Amino acid sequence: MDHEAYRVIGTPRFGGILVVSDHASNRVPQDIDLGIPPELLDQHVAIDIGVREVGELMARRPGTAAFQCGVSRLVCDVNREEHAPAVIPIASDGHAIPGNALDHAGHLARLQRFHAPYHAALSALLDQAPPALILSLHSFTPQLASHPDQLRPWQVGVLYNHDDRAARIAIPLLEAEGLVVGDQQPYSGQLLNYTMNRHAEADGRPYLGIEIRQDQIGDAAGQAEWAGRLARICIEVALKLGD
Repeated sequence: MDHEAYRVIGTPRFGGILVVSDHASNRVPQDIDLGIPPELLDQHVAIDIGVREVGELMARRPGTAAFQCGVSRLVCDVNREEHAPAVIPIASDGHAIPGNALDHAGHLARLQRFHAPYHAALSALLDQAPPALILSLHSFTPQLASHPDQLRPWQVGVLYNHDDRAARIAIPLLEAEGLVVGDQQPYSGQLLNYTMNRHAEADGRPYLGIEIRQDQIGDAAGQAEWAGRLARICIEVALKLGD
C-alpha cells in the first residue's frame, strides 16, 4: 500500500500498534526543485533522522505496522495545518527554500498532491484497523543550528496536547530505562501536534507522542535498541490503557 505521499509497512491490525512518522523521508520528487544544496536533504531540516529505520524495525513485529510520509518535510510538512505558513516552508532553521516560493495555485496543488492524500489514507487506515495505540514517532537535534548554545539534554521527549493518558504511563517506563526524559520537551505537543490532533485527539484514539534525540538513533545499533525499547513500552502502555 504505497503512494507518492505515504507508505505502509507491515499489516495494520485491529488492537495492534500503528507507528506514524510524518517526517520519515527526505525524498524530493524529480519534478520539484527546492533550490537548496543537496547536502541539506541529509539534515534535520529535511528529515527526522532515524525514525524511518526505527519504524521499519518495529513493523517487523507481529501486531505492529508503520505509516510513513513519502516526501521530505521541505516538500510538504504533513504535521502542519493546511493554512499554516510552514506547511510548505520558505525557510527552515536559517536555510532559505527558494523553490517553495509558490503562487496560490502552486501552493494548493502541492497540498492536494501530498498533504490531502496522506491524511485521507491515514484516516482510512485507522477506521479499517483501529489500533490499541498510535505511536507518533519523531526525532530532534541535540541543538538547533540557529541556537547552538541551547543544548537539549533529553534523550527522549514525550509530547501531547490535551490527551496525556499514554504519556503519563510512558514517562516513568522510559525513566526506568535510565533515560533523561522530557515531559513536553524539547518543545510542547500543544504547539506541534497536528497529525495527532486530527487523527487521535479529535476521535479519542489513544496515542503516544515520542521524540528521540537524533544521536540516539543515528546508526543501526541505536535504531535496533530503540525499536525494541519502544515495542516493549507501547505494548505495556496499550495494556494499561485497556485496564
